[in-house]
Amino acid sequence: MVRRRWRSAGSALLRVVTVWAVSTLTMLVLAGILPDFQLKADDTDSITRVALTAVWGAGAFGLLGALVWPLAVRALLLVPALVVGVLAFFLNGSLLLVALSLIPDGRGEADPETAVVVAAVMSAVASATSGALAVRDDEAYRRRLSRLAHRRGRRGGDDGRHGLPGTLFLQLDGVGHDVLLQAVSDGLMPTVASWLGGDEPTHRLTPWRTDWSSQTSASQLGILHGSNHDIPAFRWYEKEGREVVVSSRPAGAALMQRRAIARTGDGGLLTFDGASRGNLFSGGADQLALVLSIAARRGKSNRSRAGYFAYFSDPANAVRTAMSFAAEVVREIGQSTRARLRGDGPRVKRGGFYPFIRAFATVVQRDIVVAAVLGDMLAGRTAVYADLVAYDEVAHHSGPHSTDALKVLQRLDRSLELIAKVAEHAPRAYRIVLLSDHGQSPGETFQSAYGLTLANLARAGCGLPVPRRAARTTSASEARDAVRTALHRPVPDDEEEQEHPEPATDPVVLASGNLGLISFPDVAGRATREQIDRHHPALLTTLANHPGIGFLLVRSEEHGPLVLGAGGAELRLDGDDGSGDGRTGETGPLAVFGAGAADAVRRTSGFPHAADIMVNSWHDPETGRVHAFEEQIGSHGGLGGEQGRPFLMSPYTLSAPVCDGRELAGAEQVHRVLRRWLRECQGPQVPMVVGESAEDRRPEPEAEGPFPVSDGAVQDKSA
Repeated sequence: MVRRRWRSAGSALLRVVTVWAVSTLTMLVLAGILPDFQLKADDTDSITRVALTAVWGAGAFGLLGALVWPLAVRALLLVPALVVGVLAFFLNGSLLLVALSLIPDGRGEADPETAVVVAAVMSAVASATSGALAVRDDEAYRRRLSRLAHRRGRRGGDDGRHGLPGTLFLQLDGVGHDVLLQAVSDGLMPTVASWLGGDEPTHRLTPWRTDWSSQTSASQLGILHGSNHDIPAFRWYEKEGREVVVSSRPAGAALMQRRAIARTGDGGLLTFDGASRGNLFSGGADQLALVLSIAARRGKSNRSRAGYFAYFSDPANAVRTAMSFAAEVVREIGQSTRARLRGDGPRVKRGGFYPFIRAFATVVQRDIVVAAVLGDMLAGRTAVYADLVAYDEVAHHSGPHSTDALKVLQRLDRSLELIAKVAEHAPRAYRIVLLSDHGQSPGETFQSAYGLTLANLARAGCGLPVPRRAARTTSASEARDAVRTALHRPVPDDEEEQEHPEPATDPVVLASGNLGLISFPDVAGRATREQIDRHHPALLTTLANHPGIGFLLVRSEEHGPLVLGAGGAELRLDGDDGSGDGRTGETGPLAVFGAGAADAVRRTSGFPHAADIMVNSWHDPETGRVHAFEEQIGSHGGLGGEQGRPFLMSPYTLSAPVCDGRELAGAEQVHRVLRRWLRECQGPQVPMVVGESAEDRRPEPEAEGPFPVSDGAVQDKSA
C-alpha cells in the first residue's frame, strides 16, 4: 500500500513536471515567434537566463490558473451566460500578464492582445499534454474520476441509493429513425453501431410516431411532463390574450410547462433525483442547466447557469470551445459558399448571424451539456435527460441527409463515446437510452416553389391586397432564440409586432415547419367553416386546391372537425371509423400521410387553441418531400415523411417499449415507457401517474436481440 502511494505520488509529480516543461517550451517558442512577447531584458541575456525566465513564467501562469480561475469564472456568471466564454478567453490573457509581472527583474513583457493569444496556446498545449498523460495512465484517470465522484456525491448528499442503476436519457434533437440508420451504415457513428450491432448487441432500436405537431416543444413536453395537450404547433395564436405563444421563448416554455403540470398533477419524469440539461423544460428536475422554461427567472432558484460554471471553470475548456467555435464558423461559411457555387438545390440563405448560431448549437451548447452530463454521472444522480440540438440546427439549413448534417452526427457520436467511457467510472451503473423527439423531412420551401408565402396566399383568398414582394417568413430556430436568451437580448420589433397582433380583419398566419396556422383575431372563439365561408367565401377553396397544400383542418357547426382536400374532398373526423361518409382517414385527403394520420389530426382538433384553419403542406410519399412554410429545406412540425418517425434506442436490460408488433405512438406514450424504465431501475419509489395503464406498469417480455430488416425496422431474433 505504501509503495502504491509513493508510486502514485511519483506519477503525479512526473505529470506536473512534464506539463510544466511543455508549457515552458511553448512559451519559449512563442517568444521567438511573436515580436510583442519578450522573455529577456536586453540582447545580452543568455539562453539559460531566458529559459529560466520561461520556467518561472510558465509556473506562475499554471499556479494562477489553478487558484484564481475557478473564483473568477464564478464571478463571471453575473454577466449574460453566452458572454462567459468570451470573457473567460480574455481572462486567461490577464492571468498571463499577471504571471509575467511576477518574473524577477521585469523580464516578462507582452501586449494585452498578444497575451490573449499566448495564454490560449499555452492552455491548449497544457490541456492536450495533461490529457495524453492521463490516457496513458488509466489508474490515475480512474482515481481522478473517483475522487471527483466522491466529492460531488458528498456535496449533493449521498443517501445510499448508489447500489441501484441510474438512467441516462440522451436526446439527439431532430434525428429521424432512417437518418440514424443511414449514419450507422455509412460508418459515421461507430459508438451507436457498437450498441446495435456486433456479436452481442446491447441496445434495441424502436421507431415511434409523433403527434401532428412534430416538433421539439410538443414532443419534449409530452416526454418529460406526460402531457402535450393543447400544443398545436411551435407557435400559435391565443385569442383571449391576443398574443402568439412561441415555444422557444422562456415565457412560452414556462407557460407550457405550467399547463402540463396542472393537467397531470405530476412534476415530471425527473422529479426523483433528476437533472435536466439543455432542454426546453425541467421535467421536474432539481438540477438544471440551460433549461429554457426557467431562463426568465431571477434569483437563487435559477440554477440554469450552473452548467456554464462547471464547464468554464477549466481554462482549457474555455480555450478549446472558443477555438472550436471559430472553426465551426469558418466551416459553415466554407460549406455554404461551396453549396452556392455548385448551385445545389434546394437552398436557403445561410449568411448573416447564422454561422454564429450554428456554432453555438454545434459547439457551445454541445460542450456544456456533455460536461454537465459527465458531472451528473460522477455525482451519481438517478435520472438525467439531456438534449443535443446540433444536428437539428444544421439539418434545417443544409438538409437532413446532407453531408454537412451527417458530419455533425459523426461529432455527436464522439460525445456519446466519451459519455459511455466516463459512465464506467461513475459511482453507480448507468443504463443509457438514446432517443429523438422528431425527424426532419426534406423539400423546397413553399415560397421558393410557388413564389409567395402562406400568409400572402391567405390574404389573396380573403380578397385582401398582397404585397408585390413576399416578406420573409419568420423561421423557428431553437438555437437562435437560445443565443438571444443567453445574451438577454430583447425580441426584435418586427417579431414583437407579429406576436402581439391587434384584432382586425386581417388573418394571423403562423408557420411551424410544413404546418401553417390561420386565425382571425376579430372572431371570438374558434371560427367555424360556416363563418369563414360567409366572411371569406373563396378562402378555403383557394387553400385546399393549391398544389403546395395537402389538407386543411376546420371545425364545422354541422359536422364537427372536418378535413378538406383538393377537388372538394372532405373527411369528417367525428365518425366511428375516422370518417363520417364511409371513408377512412387512409383513403381520403389524409391517404398519403400514412396510418395514424387521422388519429393525430382528430386529437389536435380537440385542442382549445387549435387555429381556425390548420394547414398541412403537400407531401410526396415516394420521396418523403414536403414544403416548409418557413425558410428551411429540412423541416418538421406537421405530417409527412421522416419528420414524424423518430427513434427510441434502449438497452436490453430494460423491458421492451412495446410488444406484439404494436406501434409506439405519441410523446405521452413515450413518457409512460420512460417512467416504467425508471421504476424498473429504482423500484416503487418512482411514483405512478394518472393515465398509466397496467401495461405501462408491467415489463414486457424480453427478446434475445435485434437485427435490421429491409424496411429499417428492428425485429427480435427470436421472432
